[in-house]
Amino acid sequence: MDERLETELISIPATPRATSTPEILTPTGQRSPRPPTAGGAAAKESKSAAWTPTSFISPRFLSPIGTPMKRVLVNMKGYLEEVGHLTKLNPQDAWLPITESRNGNAHYAAFHNLNAGVGFQALVLPVAFSFLGWGWGIFALTIAYFWQLYTLWILVQLHEAVPGKRYNRYVELAEAAFGKKLGVWLALFPTVYLSAGTATALILVGGETMKLFFEIVCGPLCSSNPLTTVEWYLVFTSLCIVLSQLPNLNSIAGLSLVGAVTAITYSTMVWVLSVSQRRPPQISYEPVSFPSPTASLFSVLNALGIIAFAFRGHNLVLEIQATMPSTFKNPAHVPMWKGAKVAYFFIAMCLFPIAIGGYWAYGNLMPSGGMLTAIYAFHSHDIARGLLAMTFLLVVFSCLSSFQIYSMPVFDSFEASYTSRTNRPCSVWVRSSFRVFYGFVNLLIGVAFPFLSSLAGLLGGLTLPVTFAYPCFMWVLLKQPPKHSCSWYLNWILGWIGIAFSLAFSIGGIWSIVTSGLKLKFFKPN
Repeated sequence: MDERLETELISIPATPRATSTPEILTPTGQRSPRPPTAGGAAAKESKSAAWTPTSFISPRFLSPIGTPMKRVLVNMKGYLEEVGHLTKLNPQDAWLPITESRNGNAHYAAFHNLNAGVGFQALVLPVAFSFLGWGWGIFALTIAYFWQLYTLWILVQLHEAVPGKRYNRYVELAEAAFGKKLGVWLALFPTVYLSAGTATALILVGGETMKLFFEIVCGPLCSSNPLTTVEWYLVFTSLCIVLSQLPNLNSIAGLSLVGAVTAITYSTMVWVLSVSQRRPPQISYEPVSFPSPTASLFSVLNALGIIAFAFRGHNLVLEIQATMPSTFKNPAHVPMWKGAKVAYFFIAMCLFPIAIGGYWAYGNLMPSGGMLTAIYAFHSHDIARGLLAMTFLLVVFSCLSSFQIYSMPVFDSFEASYTSRTNRPCSVWVRSSFRVFYGFVNLLIGVAFPFLSSLAGLLGGLTLPVTFAYPCFMWVLLKQPPKHSCSWYLNWILGWIGIAFSLAFSIGGIWSIVTSGLKLKFFKPN
């Protein structure tokens, strides 16, 4: 009788939840599916030895229990494994700005990616076209767009590449792919440099734009002692510090929405205003000529570096995805990819019209400062003062929003160091002190090196591997596609081409700084 009852219980068809393989706990309380292990005695032994919070609800334990009770307990087991209610959270992970909130969704992903992907760097794309011309400019911009979209997909998929582990930060994924020491050495400098360098450049651009906005609005009524450019930097930095008191990445979703809307709006206004005005006389679409082939080569490399810098933001992809819940039925990569696709559709709608429309409007007469400098130089008397002031004000709002999302990984690093040393979360005063310190350090760097905002080509070259090269290597090392397969060849080739481009574009950026006539300046403050 007992044998017959046990046979009947074992033969009952279970629901998909009941038969799902137990999942590995992650430090953040979420679960990822465990792939089937290879057969063999060792695998069976390790599988039976593994313990989970629901291990007691096993077929051996349930065998003496009747069928209705078994179904209830098995379904409860599947529910607990799916939701993760019995998971013990990692305290430090719950204290840090990137991972303390897990209620993100596809809308937040779209806002954050769009806020990070469109910014002041788009305004200098016509400068790159003035060195490359129509054909090579459009070709390079198109290739860069689809290349970075592919590597974005790679990062989204690699967020949970290892079962039971979420790589919440770019450096963590680099350590898993390249090794702990090499991963930190390869990824830490370019990601921190990109975050901090972008924040400093945003202070310079935002402060100078605020000064221009004030001069346009005030006009001849301005006082005899207006604020200096450095003082406007201080005003902009103070606003950034106030907004940076929001605690975590999800809490700035509203700011990212504001940044996304203002970026789309001013990008559209800039190219529409440019193409609607009469083009300057003696305009030409021939690439800028140089006295020597070497100078021409370096100028082309610097222009390609400017295009590469326009596609930044990959150092934030894993961090944005870390703000989302992830379960077996609803993994985080699904809403993340939905939001990213929407964001990069609008990014294309901003970057391509600015580059093409701006070059059509100004040709090789495009000032080295980009679109805002061109509009102010050629059409400040033709465009209504209110419309021009609104454009500059939208740029200020966009810079304020972008500062928050690019600074969040640095805030996370500060607080991770503090919590690991003290084993307690940061208090409000400690967190505020970190953010005030970071804001004023960027201000001091910007004042000491005011030409930092002109280093678009060098910034693009140094940070290019983060976007175009490292994700390809990570895919091969973590996913391990079959050797000599299409995926294997594609990622190795793209990765090494990205490294070569990084070296070449960095050289071009350095040359543009050394050569006084080619220094890029986004604005020329009065």
